[in-house]
This record gives sequence, C-alpha cells and structure tokens, in this order.
Amino acid sequence: MSFTEHANQIFNQVISDYHLTDNIDTPIHNPYDRESIDHSLYLKCWIDTVQWHFEDIIRDPQINPTEALALKRRIDRSNQDRTDLVEEIDSYFRQLYSEVTPLPDARLNTESPAWAVDRLSILALKIYHMQEQVERKDVKAEHIAKCQAKLDVLLEQQKDLSLAIDQLLEDIEAGRKYMKVYRQMKMYNDPSTNPIFYKK
Repeated sequence: MSFTEHANQIFNQVISDYHLTDNIDTPIHNPYDRESIDHSLYLKCWIDTVQWHFEDIIRDPQINPTEALALKRRIDRSNQDRTDLVEEIDSYFRQLYSEVTPLPDARLNTESPAWAVDRLSILALKIYHMQEQVERKDVKAEHIAKCQAKLDVLLEQQKDLSLAIDQLLEDIEAGRKYMKVYRQMKMYNDPSTNPIFYKK
C-alpha cells in the first residue's frame, strides 16, 4: 500500500468518526500511537474536519456577533494548530529520509510533502461533503447534476494528487529531489511582530 493510500484511509476514518456526532465540540479520540505518523495524520484531518464546520457556522448571517467573534478566535487557533502539525509531519519526512544523499542534480519541489498532504486531507473533506450534496433528496435534479460534476473532478484531483505525492516521496528517497522545512513565521500571532500588540 502506498503512503497516500494509507493516508486517505485514515482521512476517511477521521471524517466518518467526526460525523458520528457532527459536533464541533466532540472530543478527539485518536486511536493511534502518539509517536506514529498515523497519529499525526489522524490529528491533521481531525483539525481540518472541525475547521470545515467552523467555516460553515461562521457564515450564518444570523449568527450572534459575540458568538462569531469567539468562533473566529477558535478558527485562528485551529489554523495555527494546522500549521504546526504540517511542520511536524514534514519533520517526520526529514527524519525518514535523513540518511539519503541527494544526487548532484537533485532539485527542490515547489512545496514540501506535508503541505501536499495538507491538501490531500482537505480534498477528502470536499469529496465527503460533495457526495452528501449528490445524495440529497430535497433538491432539484440540476443541483445534483452540478454537484456530481464537481465530485467527479474532486475524485480525479484526489487520484492525481495522491500519485504526485507518492512520486515526490519516491524521488526524495532516491535522491532525485530534496526537501527543506520552512517554518511559517506567522507575524500576526506573535505579539513582538504584530503592531496591534507592540504599539500599545
């Protein structure tokens, strides 16, 4: 089984686990060993899944402004957790391939493996929720047809992205490509670089 086949299985497991309650406050019950990559993949998709529903809720035009602000703060924390976890997954890949000597003509990729995995996790969510739209019984045929066309594209995209990630990992393992981990350095989360904080 390829890395992405395994990752997609975990992502589908997460999405299924979340929708047992379909509640943003559901505690996570990660079934994998804390030190394993499976634990990180499960947690990554759980964060994405909860945030997906945050984003739905905050777009309610009738939402109470106080509740909306509190939810925006949760989204901000979730985004930071998501970024931290992507960096953790990239550190796993760096360690995994630490003994590989890049070939003299080895090239960098446009993104690190974990940021591609981040997109794969979100694609699993798009597919799940687009499938929900296709299966709705309370909408007209044109809505279902439109969503089915989008679902077909998403499934093709998932197949292509999975292949590209597996090929990237093969290239890194063979020394044809090498990776670097760049920390995000988000300035607005740091009181020393966000002028709203340091100018007070």
